[in-house]
Amino acid sequence: MKMITFFLMGLTVHVVFFLSIFDIYFTSPLVHGMTPQSTPLAPPASRLVLIVADGLRADSLFTLLPNSSSRTPFLRTVIEETGTWGVSHTRVPTESRPGHVALIAGFYEDVSAVAKGWKENPVEFDSVFNESRSTWCWGSPDILPMFAKGATGDHVYTHTYPAEEEDFASTDASRLDTWVFTQVKSFFQAAKTNSTLKATLLEDKNIFFLHLLGIDTNGHAHRPMSQEYLDNIALVDTGVAEVVSLMEDFFGHDGRTAYVFTSDHGMTNWGSHGAGHPSETLTPLVVWGAGVNRAQRVIEAQPYEDGYLKDWNLEHIRRADVNQADIAPLMASLLGLPIPVNSVGVTPLLYLNNSDQFKAESMYTNAIQVLEQFKMKMIQKKETTLPFLFTPFQLLTESKQAEFTHRARILIQLEKYNDAITLCQSLISLSLEGLVYYHTYDRFFLGCSVVLGFIGWTSYVILVILRTHASLIRHPNLAKQNPNQNLARFCVAVALVITLFLLIQRSPITYYIYCLLPVPVWYSALKESGALSDLIRSAPSLPLWKCLGYFVLVAFGIELLVVSFFHRSMLTVGLAFLSLWPLLSGLFGKAKLRSLSWFLGCLCLAVFPLMPVVGREPNLRLVYEKCIIILSRSCGWKLLEMVARMYFFCSACAGLLTLFTSACYLWSSQRRTPLRTSDRRQFFSQMIHVAVCLYVPSLTHSSLQQKQGLPLLNQIISWSTLASSIFVPLLSSTRLFHRLLSIFLSLTSTYLLLSTGSEALFPPVLSWLMFVWINIEQEALLAQGDSRRQELSTIDFSANIDITKIRQLKLDDIRRSYFFVFFIITAFFGTGNIASINSFDPASIYCFLTVFNPFIMGGLMMWKVIIPFIIVMCTFETIQVATQLSSRSLFLIVLVISDVMALHFFFLVQDYGSWLDIGTSISHYVIVMSMTIFLMLLSVVTHVLTSKRLILWNRSKMHFP
Repeated sequence: MKMITFFLMGLTVHVVFFLSIFDIYFTSPLVHGMTPQSTPLAPPASRLVLIVADGLRADSLFTLLPNSSSRTPFLRTVIEETGTWGVSHTRVPTESRPGHVALIAGFYEDVSAVAKGWKENPVEFDSVFNESRSTWCWGSPDILPMFAKGATGDHVYTHTYPAEEEDFASTDASRLDTWVFTQVKSFFQAAKTNSTLKATLLEDKNIFFLHLLGIDTNGHAHRPMSQEYLDNIALVDTGVAEVVSLMEDFFGHDGRTAYVFTSDHGMTNWGSHGAGHPSETLTPLVVWGAGVNRAQRVIEAQPYEDGYLKDWNLEHIRRADVNQADIAPLMASLLGLPIPVNSVGVTPLLYLNNSDQFKAESMYTNAIQVLEQFKMKMIQKKETTLPFLFTPFQLLTESKQAEFTHRARILIQLEKYNDAITLCQSLISLSLEGLVYYHTYDRFFLGCSVVLGFIGWTSYVILVILRTHASLIRHPNLAKQNPNQNLARFCVAVALVITLFLLIQRSPITYYIYCLLPVPVWYSALKESGALSDLIRSAPSLPLWKCLGYFVLVAFGIELLVVSFFHRSMLTVGLAFLSLWPLLSGLFGKAKLRSLSWFLGCLCLAVFPLMPVVGREPNLRLVYEKCIIILSRSCGWKLLEMVARMYFFCSACAGLLTLFTSACYLWSSQRRTPLRTSDRRQFFSQMIHVAVCLYVPSLTHSSLQQKQGLPLLNQIISWSTLASSIFVPLLSSTRLFHRLLSIFLSLTSTYLLLSTGSEALFPPVLSWLMFVWINIEQEALLAQGDSRRQELSTIDFSANIDITKIRQLKLDDIRRSYFFVFFIITAFFGTGNIASINSFDPASIYCFLTVFNPFIMGGLMMWKVIIPFIIVMCTFETIQVATQLSSRSLFLIVLVISDVMALHFFFLVQDYGSWLDIGTSISHYVIVMSMTIFLMLLSVVTHVLTSKRLILWNRSKMHFP
């Protein structure tokens, strides 16, 4: 098989494995065709005001000031006197789009919908806005349009400010909320003189939606503990009080207006969100007005053990927690609207101030609405499953459904409302359980197909390694044998049976891919089965105990890497073990200086996994002696100012270390081999560029701190640096260390612009260790008695390689491949990234842009993650050249190691029961698969950067037998 064919095949297989996790675990929960259900009794409210303070944490609203007063006096008064309060528990991903969908439509959108567009609907869904008579919305252009587009008819009116206003560098982001309040006031003022509009407003079943983005924007820009964030909360409280007063006056204090104040998600202390930290999932909920219970004093202990009641000084006021999706049926019940047909929320009765009959009817309507979804889901699954394979949900068969609904109706007629409510709640619980059952009905089947494909692919790669790159005793006639025709016929027959089976079941097109992919993969693996015979034949001549030792060590190493996804500190343990490698392998006695450098480099790099996650307040006591002085001085500073000063210190150290090491190398290189004038000029210009990039972030942070916005010159420098980071190294000499130095300087310049703290030191330290690794591998070759060892200073990436000198794999090459995978994992976690959306600090991209744009911001953060990968990849490429190995041979071992890790996480997903644990393992699986795909693509980029292997591929045309 040719190299390009193998590469494309491997890339396709891994992309399919990567996408499979979304089809198995993240498919849309929506079903269509249900009849809307509404309570037959008169509703308590004629209109409802929904106020969503984007990014507001529960503790930020409920916690009192040190003087026991509240920064939100109006809402505090509502909590203590006129309304009902609680905590709304959100779900991962804690982002604006899924949060608002849960609030307004009552269901939890699948994760992949976040990437399908902020303003568009990947799927059509029902919402309380759609069911209302009219809805008026004010707020962000990123949220409002998706509900207007999803509504039937033309009764959802949106008023948004320009997207450019969502600027993290704004002088005052709270003006976004001021704009909303001003627009609402102007709207009602205009309605007084517009008889048509006033008549429409006086009708029932109207909704007013105020989306307040200022708190979220200030949280991203200044952190949730900043004065800007807290002042914005106070501004919102004042604005809410004014809007309530305005509306009460407009509607003549008729007592028919209900108010709901909540948030779509919270925010971490470092100003990000997306994962499942309590600061992100706990949001405030305050409801008051028509049909809502007033505050109830309690004496006994409340059933909450989280300690928040005492922290918020609210032990004496009844707390009523809800799931975020419960708010949609609550609003529908207050207004008398049909519950959104895809809602999975349960009406929180503690919020309703109405008769027991109304509560029972509301709960019965809720139960029928959820049951309708269950029925439709069951029908859909039954129609696409062969009768003898279909297994119904036994706890809610058709007879039990009829029994539940009949008993509930009878109990309501007999005025046994509490019993009816309890029965309906049981029906809802069973219906939701049944929905999950049918939604995940094919999960085991698809999981088995993916695992089968995984094992087949890994087996194939191992067999290719044994067949092509290992020194085994070959069967003399094996090369002359034709492919097994019976095997081909059997695989075709299996593929036809699978296709027919899927056709009968009317399965989605993706099912065909997941189920048919293992067939050609296993066919390829079985075709290479002769390598097993070669292995068995060669067994007597192999050092079996040494092989077993390597196998055990690699298995232990892979397990350590898996654990490191849950505990970053395990990488420190691994680096400590790696630092002892020269001593254990006997290299220390032959290369003391390089062994000592390796030892120190590993220990220095081992510090980074112990450091705080990116974005969190730096605990520099782990690294810097000056930390105590800095922290003591920072006590009176704003958090942003402290972070800026911390950043400047770390960035300065990183920049100076980069310039110092580069100057030392150029000085030593000049003594051995004089540099060409063009090379010297380029290196000096790159070093000057590093110095400029060292200063730009400091200037940018200072400008943002003074609320002067992002300087245009800084933005131009940042984007031009990013654009040139890949192309500038191609202009340098192709001599080994000259090209590596140019790559290092170019990437470090960009990394400095994307750094917010101590992670700026990571590339210089990593590059130092990579430089030592290249040199010590040469000593390892010498220790093994390899006479073909080359001097590193003589290697030129662009030189043609004598194919006859390319050697076969040895056991020590397994160790090299594992080192590579270990350093790749360290390159990700060592910079403070964790396997979570919220680990990325938005401040990283402030040198490039400050206006909210999720996809550009995500791309910049991704590039920051990739930069250390490229450094490790270039090192690995250099080692392959220096040790005279085919680039494919080592990379095949890397694929096996990474695929074993991915398969490990795939099995962990099956073992976990709770959604949080499943989500964690899924994110780890996605990261490993993403890394594998990136490594395959970056291998091409690395070849181009080094100007070596691309030529090797074209000239050698090496291919597998």
